[in-house]
Amino acid sequence: MIITLKDGQTREYAEPKMIYDIARDLSDGLARAACVAAVDGETCDLRTVLDRDCTLEILTFDDPRGKAAYRHTCSHVLAEAVKNLYPDVKLAIGPSIDTGYYYDFEAEPFSREDLDAIEAEMKKIIKKGARLERFTLPRAEAIALMEERNEPYKVELIRDLPEDAELSFYRQGDFVDLCAGPHLMSTRPIKAFKLTSSSGAYWRGSEKNKMLQRIYGTAYTKKEELKDYLDYLATIRERDHNKLGREMELFTTVDVIGQGLPLFMPKGTKIIQTMQRWIEDVEEERGYVRTKTPLMAKSDLYKISGHWDHYKEGMFVLGDEEKDDEVMALRPMTCPFQYYVYKATQKSYRDLPYRMGETSTLFRNEDSGEMHGLTRVRQFTISEGHLIVRPDQIGEEFKGCVDLAVYCLTTLGLQDDVTYRLSKWDPENKDKYIGSPEYWETTQGMMRDFLNELGLNFVEADGEAAFYGPKLDIQAKNVYGKEDTMITIQLDLALAEQFDMYYIDQNGERVRPFIIHRTSIGCYERTLAWLIEKYNGQLPTWLCPEQVRVLPISEKYQEYAEQVEAELKKNGILTTIDARPEKIGYKIRAARKERLPYMLVVGAQEQEAGLVAVRSRFLGDEGQKPLDAFINDITREIRTKEIRKIESEAQK
Repeated sequence: MIITLKDGQTREYAEPKMIYDIARDLSDGLARAACVAAVDGETCDLRTVLDRDCTLEILTFDDPRGKAAYRHTCSHVLAEAVKNLYPDVKLAIGPSIDTGYYYDFEAEPFSREDLDAIEAEMKKIIKKGARLERFTLPRAEAIALMEERNEPYKVELIRDLPEDAELSFYRQGDFVDLCAGPHLMSTRPIKAFKLTSSSGAYWRGSEKNKMLQRIYGTAYTKKEELKDYLDYLATIRERDHNKLGREMELFTTVDVIGQGLPLFMPKGTKIIQTMQRWIEDVEEERGYVRTKTPLMAKSDLYKISGHWDHYKEGMFVLGDEEKDDEVMALRPMTCPFQYYVYKATQKSYRDLPYRMGETSTLFRNEDSGEMHGLTRVRQFTISEGHLIVRPDQIGEEFKGCVDLAVYCLTTLGLQDDVTYRLSKWDPENKDKYIGSPEYWETTQGMMRDFLNELGLNFVEADGEAAFYGPKLDIQAKNVYGKEDTMITIQLDLALAEQFDMYYIDQNGERVRPFIIHRTSIGCYERTLAWLIEKYNGQLPTWLCPEQVRVLPISEKYQEYAEQVEAELKKNGILTTIDARPEKIGYKIRAARKERLPYMLVVGAQEQEAGLVAVRSRFLGDEGQKPLDAFINDITREIRTKEIRKIESEAQK
């Protein structure tokens, strides 16, 4: 047989040969570094025996596929260690992920001390260096094996697999796990690992199922790489908006109020208010009319729109359909309400496009396991809008919505942190959607053409569309690498029919319009979380709830400090005074800790000359300036929404 290698070279063998032996034939060093291999593009174990002509690539930890197998093997070591220490624990699943691996267990919550004990047990297992052996079983024997080992989650997984699926297992010593692989040859190559955290996780991601305990970990081939990653983790934890937002007194949560229902404190409320007023002004400049619609409606409305059939599980329903004459629901989106604003007066072709914008409070019944800080909540406020357009206007208006979104991202300094996704329907699950296959091909084709004309670099994803039409999803990742949708723009050629919406054309005929659903900045809560993490809490000055703090050196200069404060406030600058009887160094440190953009120190010299001593987080000590000059500088910075760079190392 002829084996063609990655570089085009070939090796010829007269008899079948294990991939690991071929790797040794190529280089002892390569064999030691090898994790798995790719045969004709398919990833497989090094223990796989080749008996035919094929292409072969030996994969080390440097390749994502090799890294995944390395970490997946570490997840099996984790599972074995947990079973050794806690024999009654039940195993669920344990895949590799981008940052390492995890394993889910039916168990009591794990403490940090528990994780340390599990790590110690993992080290013992790795030191033994047990070989991993792959074997398969017929369906009945596979179920019997897992029932004998009292692993109900594994039994459930086996029963859910197709009848013709190959049921493979991996054994390392006495530990056996249901797994498709691939894996390392043994546990010995695992050099550096760490269990990073534990949390609750619903079995199969559904809150209807049992809450399991998930242990997260990571693994590297070198201790230096592990240390670098753990240092990085410590850094991003410091940037987590959940931590920073509470430290900065922007928001809090209370158990008796409920999960996913954050309370915004005065500073956080001020930031949201600033963004909201900005967006409303920008939309008005772009020809939007504003609406204000109810927070709830009868189920009848959602039945017309299709939300009752396609989105009911995500809604908060008030009442019982079997008992109550009138069942209400809190609104998960604003579109059906705004349609009736459009329908309230007859429109002609001259009235279109009709752009409606609303600062909408919405309610969605998110799974408790999915909620996190401000990024996924049950009540949120969004810059929602709907454009009713003629068919000949849809391209221009769609591009205008993209332009508005890009403008908002650019103003916030977020434009380089996003990716674009064309979210399409899933033709294998037609029941999730309204409309024919032809409808979906038409709308998806239109959106694809618009995006290409804009020159956007986008990916396509099946099954991510709204039930009534495709979407452009503008995506971003949080500090932990989890991706969320920040802004959406959707095409809808269906709901105008369901709501009997029309306009009068040039010939006096009734014509169905097209609809664009869109957000300009998305959800304010999620955007704030993104900004906190992006800027490590040091928001652009125009967004800060406190832009300047005046610091009198002593009580003797309190009156001058108040004069400075009054002049700043007269110019719309958010200002406070730190009048505490503390030393000036203490006051400066306190203001820096609160991430304020500017401090103005005032004492004898400043009072006599009408000056202020400026300290900023951008340059540190900027020296003395006339108060008028400082006001001119900061008002320009706020007016232009400038994003100043932090140039002083001491301020970072």
